[in-house]
Amino acid sequence: MTKPDYSERDSNIKLLTYTILRRREGVPNDLFHYYWSDAHGPLCARLPGLGYYVQYHFAREQSANLWPLPPGAQADGSVLDGMVEIGFSSAKNQGKFQKASPVLFKDERNFIGQDAAYDLPDGSRTLVDHDANPTPNAPETAYRLLLHLHGPQLKPLRVAATRLAESLAAQAGILKVRLHLPEPYDNSQPAPAAPDVRHRLPAQLLTTAALEIRWENRLLAEGYLRSAEYEALAAGFEDVVTSLGAFLVQDVIVFIRDGVLTTAGQRGARPARLIEQIGALNQTSADVLAYFLPQA
Repeated sequence: MTKPDYSERDSNIKLLTYTILRRREGVPNDLFHYYWSDAHGPLCARLPGLGYYVQYHFAREQSANLWPLPPGAQADGSVLDGMVEIGFSSAKNQGKFQKASPVLFKDERNFIGQDAAYDLPDGSRTLVDHDANPTPNAPETAYRLLLHLHGPQLKPLRVAATRLAESLAAQAGILKVRLHLPEPYDNSQPAPAAPDVRHRLPAQLLTTAALEIRWENRLLAEGYLRSAEYEALAAGFEDVVTSLGAFLVQDVIVFIRDGVLTTAGQRGARPARLIEQIGALNQTSADVLAYFLPQA
């Protein structure tokens, strides 16, 4: 039986930024993740113009042997704690968000030590998505990776990443494949403009392609990575993919989709999970939400 595919719902995201980040030195791991999801996240979700906002929390301590290096490539050396997608339905709405964003950027120094926002002026491409829930807010129960490929030439790198994404999308046990082909990062105009946060990237990370890959389990992933199909693809990456980083996702939290705040966007990720777990339907009623939703 063919699983339903919900990838078309991402077509409303016309403009996107893909931001990688690392927690601030001295901020404990748990405090970083809780502050990001319960304090910073709802603030971001309330800014005008925003259409889509999702946080991917990485398991930094589980970083070994997630993806074999293609011939001639090396590990990219990145130590990351998460990634965030921020999307808009139009350039006009993106402009509204950018105008309001200083209040958000001032908050970054509380918990972020380094981040860098790659620009995707044409959005990203979801090849397949079998998750019926458009607004997940839960620890990852399957096996989800963010894979970063870097190389010296933009066009060949994009071709290689697209071929890999299309190969993955056809595999048994795949739950989601999303492809990001951002513009090269510009160190002369670092983004976002958050004060007291590092935004420069090493030269080898400026040209990037990224894939979100979700399998039913890791055994299926390892089977693919040892297959003749992947071996043939990887052989073609030589001189195209010069470095690679793979990051295990431990939590996914959607705060707003299609301009509509989720319960996580209204209240924070952990309060939203408590509301769901205890079945507090009254907490989602219009009279209660009136106290949490932005006033017109």
